[in-house]
Amino acid sequence: MKTNYIPKPENTDAIQLSAELNDLVEAMAKNVHEVWAQSRMEQGWTYGPERNDQLKQHPCLIPYEQLPEIEKAYDRDTAVGTLRLICHLGFKITKE
Repeated sequence: MKTNYIPKPENTDAIQLSAELNDLVEAMAKNVHEVWAQSRMEQGWTYGPERNDQLKQHPCLIPYEQLPEIEKAYDRDTAVGTLRLICHLGFKITKE
């Protein structure tokens, strides 16, 4: 296994999201969680009070609204990073 991998994400720090896109962040964050949870459940995972890889149990297999704020923040960061990259690459997102 190579151990010299150095992640190099696009630098999107200068990208400021519009108010409309900021409103989209929460919906995207919730969907990120839903996709993750569905994938885990399809792999046989169930809810458990603590993560247990052997039993395939995870405490975050609950509705997004019930997640601890730290978990929601992780999903929001994913959404913000995705939206910033889309804008950085020159794409435009519009609502009809």
